[in-house]
Amino acid sequence: MSGFVGVVVSDQNLQSQFTQVELRGLHSSFVSARNESGKITLGNLPPVMCKLKALKDILTEDDISRILNESSSDMTEEIDFESFLRAYLDLQGRATAKLGNTKLKGSSSFLKARTTTIRHNISESEKASYVAHINSFLREDKFLKDYLPIDPSTNALFDLAKDGVLLCKLINVAVPGTIDERAINTKKVLNPWERNENHTLCLNSAKAIGCTVVNIGTQDLVEARPHLVVGLISQIIKIQLLADLNLKKTPQLVELVEDSKDVEELIGLAPEKVLLKWMNFHLKKAGYKKTVNNFSSDLKDGEAYAHLLNTLAPEHGTTTTLDTKDPTERANLIIQQAEKLDCKRYVTPQDIVEGSANLNLAFVAQIFQHRNGLSVDTKKISFAEMMEDDAETSREERCFRLWINSLGIDTYINNLFDNVRTGWVLLEVIDKIAPGSVNWKQATKPPIKMPFRKVENCNQVIRIGKELNFSLVNVAGNDIVQGNKKLILAFLWQLMRFTMLQLLKNLRFHSQGKEITDADILNWANRKVKSAGRKSQMESFKDKSLSNGMFFLELLSAVEPRVVNWSVVTKGETDEDKKLNATYIISVARKLGCSIFLLPEDIIEVNSKMILTLTASIMYWSLQHKADTPDTIPEEDNENVASDESPAAPTDESPAVVADGYNASS
Repeated sequence: MSGFVGVVVSDQNLQSQFTQVELRGLHSSFVSARNESGKITLGNLPPVMCKLKALKDILTEDDISRILNESSSDMTEEIDFESFLRAYLDLQGRATAKLGNTKLKGSSSFLKARTTTIRHNISESEKASYVAHINSFLREDKFLKDYLPIDPSTNALFDLAKDGVLLCKLINVAVPGTIDERAINTKKVLNPWERNENHTLCLNSAKAIGCTVVNIGTQDLVEARPHLVVGLISQIIKIQLLADLNLKKTPQLVELVEDSKDVEELIGLAPEKVLLKWMNFHLKKAGYKKTVNNFSSDLKDGEAYAHLLNTLAPEHGTTTTLDTKDPTERANLIIQQAEKLDCKRYVTPQDIVEGSANLNLAFVAQIFQHRNGLSVDTKKISFAEMMEDDAETSREERCFRLWINSLGIDTYINNLFDNVRTGWVLLEVIDKIAPGSVNWKQATKPPIKMPFRKVENCNQVIRIGKELNFSLVNVAGNDIVQGNKKLILAFLWQLMRFTMLQLLKNLRFHSQGKEITDADILNWANRKVKSAGRKSQMESFKDKSLSNGMFFLELLSAVEPRVVNWSVVTKGETDEDKKLNATYIISVARKLGCSIFLLPEDIIEVNSKMILTLTASIMYWSLQHKADTPDTIPEEDNENVASDESPAAPTDESPAVVADGYNASS
């Protein structure tokens, strides 16, 4: 089907260097370089190239001109898109070399940042490890058991991933209940529509559990491009393995710190940092003199593992492991010792000796899950529990944190309230949604030693907020620095709402880009449901009748009749039925292409903010995908809403681009 074509490059080797999302962004930049005569020459490229994300702030326009001059003495030479791509790859390589790979050195284990276009090789050892994980956790799945176990020596993993079912199921293993399995298309043979729906559901759900999928599109998954599939699987497995590394799930972690200030710091740490802190806590008790700072070089000799396992499982302890001089032999003994704790899935002796960061992290996380060695200090645990937020605050924190991470900014957020206090993250978000509004010369990038620099950053955040007409009466930058949760959540809500309204306003379907209001969104939803012959209506985004989910199911069905399977919908009369409907609504919306971060409880309890985001996301998808229909926001007295819309063609647009409206490459 035409919806799956994307941007085609005749040179397959060249095309394989990019995802479809990157190709679309780069093609848009290429077209923007046309001169007055409609041609694109080498001389037109530098101003365009220097704005691309991979080159910005690394190569100047003059640098790019000089490099392009090296390949051709005639800057008036007309070029095609493939030449543009080759030039871009060359420039990207130069930019990486200029940085000295500092960004790569500082990156976390597992694929966390945007996928690069330079290194597309996959580790066969990692692939085998992830296959073992899949075979173990999904072997009893009713649908997948016919295809498992997967043989890691073949391409069976990628063949199975092409229909999207495997990745959706894996997400549910990592964070149970994320996807309502009633929304997954699980026929033996899927048509292009159904396959595309599964991958759209997968990518939107992956974002909703914290994966970074900015440069991955559904077409990339349909093609099962190995480096992208393995990268996404690694992120999903990482989230599963590190799920318990927080005070809420494992309050015993409070034993790692001394006082309340340290507890606050612990809450703000990334899970992998908590894991390192836990490992060093036990190594110090074991008398190990070194500090483990990473999951790679610091673990190669196996000594840290030997001390850790002897401390955690003294009943299996041995001096033989440490007495052995050969690293490979020691790694063998480590794995034999770990197997007695049922920890054997992720590493081979070679992975330890070679310092495979991804697999070592997985191995250490597995050891933590089976034997964390922490005592139950009730006094400390009760203190940690006192620091927990109420349910609604926790859900809002989660929503805004995941939303920010989905935007593809450079900083990855692990703890919202802690990470925004320097103001830098908020400036990055503002720059993404309102380009050009941040004065970066007046901003200070973390780590920030001088407190007044944080205040300066946050003061700029508040100033820009006021320029965007946010309600910020008696709010100062210091309120953010001090971590005032109520004000931080209020500011982020206005930021998210502003983004949604701007996306709706900028759609070409609206006459003269009129301002969009909450009332417009509500009226559009009611009219859309009415146009489909349904009777449900909502009085406001606080309407308690919304808790049974029927209105949103009818709205989803109105914008795309085939997306709701009414045979699995309940009447929504009991609490259990309401939850079933709410869970189904979220999965169906994501399957359609909506990028949303709410939870079923937000629908059941009718959280007006989250209800607005859900409605606006459905509206945005509908307006964007009905280009042939005058589906504009109607005036108050206009009852003429088209009801004979045909289903939109499947698209390979990444949800990160479609639903969030950002170009990943620029």
